[in-house]
Amino acid sequence: MSKLAGKVAVVTGASKGIGAAIAKGLAKEGAAVVVNYASSKAGAEAVVDAITAAGGRAVAVQGDVSKAAQAQGLIDAAVKQFGRLDVLVNNSGVYEFAALEEITEAHYRRLFDVNVLGVLLASQAAAKHLGEGGTIINISSAITHVHTPNAAVYAGTKGALNAVSGVLANELAPRKIRVNTVSPGFVVTEGTHTAGVVGSDMETSFVAQTPLGRAGQPDDIAGVVAFLASDDARWLTGEVITASGGIR
Repeated sequence: MSKLAGKVAVVTGASKGIGAAIAKGLAKEGAAVVVNYASSKAGAEAVVDAITAAGGRAVAVQGDVSKAAQAQGLIDAAVKQFGRLDVLVNNSGVYEFAALEEITEAHYRRLFDVNVLGVLLASQAAAKHLGEGGTIINISSAITHVHTPNAAVYAGTKGALNAVSGVLANELAPRKIRVNTVSPGFVVTEGTHTAGVVGSDMETSFVAQTPLGRAGQPDDIAGVVAFLASDDARWLTGEVITASGGIR
């Protein structure tokens, strides 16, 4: 039997990149998946089509998780569609670099609103429905300890996310809800292409520092998330798993 048979998962920011791979990976293991998107309806529907074509169950649901009503609406839609909720993957994130002199209030608030507040709001909404054995998986970044220049605000959001994850792991443990974090290294996605990292000296530097000698792919992260969502990880909570090819 598939590891996640009978379970229902919500993956935020799942219309492309790591989120899309996570949604497909959870569905492959038997979960019914809600593919969340903020703006890319076509991307989310393409992910749903890929899942259903492979025999899985999925629906696309729009929602900006940095808005409380929309975060709640996303979770409510999942429960209405599939009758329950077992897994929340907080993957939505804004990936944007700025040198110190270029940081603005708008840049700061945009990143913290999505990358931190969005996680809190989605988790708050999901916790009302998660029962014993439920799990929240937060997607952070190895940038919190690699300390890449021009990433002060982005790294700050992910450092905050790691702290939030640890607190929620302890807070929700009495209800037997697990909270863990996956911290990817450099991964080739639409986001890293758009940010100009792929093909740049920054990518060359990241790969040079990676013991396994290559850039990550979205599926490298999806497999770790599927493990954490399964009963194989039933004794893990409050963990940060760095999936980075060895870069520290």
